[in-house]
Amino acid sequence: MNETRKGFIQLHLSVLLAGFTGLFGKLITLNEVDIVWYRMLFTTSILLVFTGLPKVTLRKFIQLSGCGALLGLHWMLFYGSIKASNVSIGVICFSLVGFFTAICEPLILKRRFSWMELLLSCITVAGVMCIFSFDTRYRYGIMIGIVSSLVCALYVIYNKKASVGVRSRDVLMSQMSGGLIVVSCIIPLYLMVFPSSQAVVVIPEGNNLWFMLCHALFCTVGMYLLQIQALKRLSAFTVNLSYNLEPCYTIILAFLIFGEGREVNFSFYLGITLIVLSVLLQTLRTTR
Repeated sequence: MNETRKGFIQLHLSVLLAGFTGLFGKLITLNEVDIVWYRMLFTTSILLVFTGLPKVTLRKFIQLSGCGALLGLHWMLFYGSIKASNVSIGVICFSLVGFFTAICEPLILKRRFSWMELLLSCITVAGVMCIFSFDTRYRYGIMIGIVSSLVCALYVIYNKKASVGVRSRDVLMSQMSGGLIVVSCIIPLYLMVFPSSQAVVVIPEGNNLWFMLCHALFCTVGMYLLQIQALKRLSAFTVNLSYNLEPCYTIILAFLIFGEGREVNFSFYLGITLIVLSVLLQTLRTTR
């Protein structure tokens, strides 16, 4: 099996696991700040038991901690978007990650812009605009989701750069442990910008506790180890654009579990079709 094919297998397995992330954001009734803080805490604890402390230099640990902070901020905005709208809207906004990557990656990594990447991203943007127009009630949640996708694009780009030469498990452990420290410091600022009506700093119990543990084990440890390995074989743009399939998996599950299919119309389905089209075209382009 060649490296590119192996990278695509790892990538799409991680996307499948990511499809459950939005569902956990709905099932867990805690504030988005609590969800992210405990997600990073539980993930760090799991990795500490099974992999031990990360074997990286202090400079590399600081770089990866910065990536972890971006990831934590993305998560808070992502769950905030879901709670301000619904699961389907929250994960659809995630599709704009490819658009922001096509713009930011050449600037950060100092390479030429790809007009094909920009064109494919514009197809995704058109899909999101179709969805944006279908119900004015969800526009605040959509705006939070757009900011979340920008932060996620920055995370993947810097993560690709910072994780070079480091084992996948050390990358993830550094991001989760270091990111947990930074996220704990930026939570007050986040709550000033995005105030919440829910109580903060709540200890999870009952179903929330079990959902958080499953979330950390499968949708964090498993998903990000696969994603980091895929990034070593594929471009950041390809990884981010392929993650546009995450909404498709999540929306199907949300329709089945939460009955969200009753809330959408034709423009929503048109938007989904455009997003899937952009992913298929990029996958075909990359494999060729």
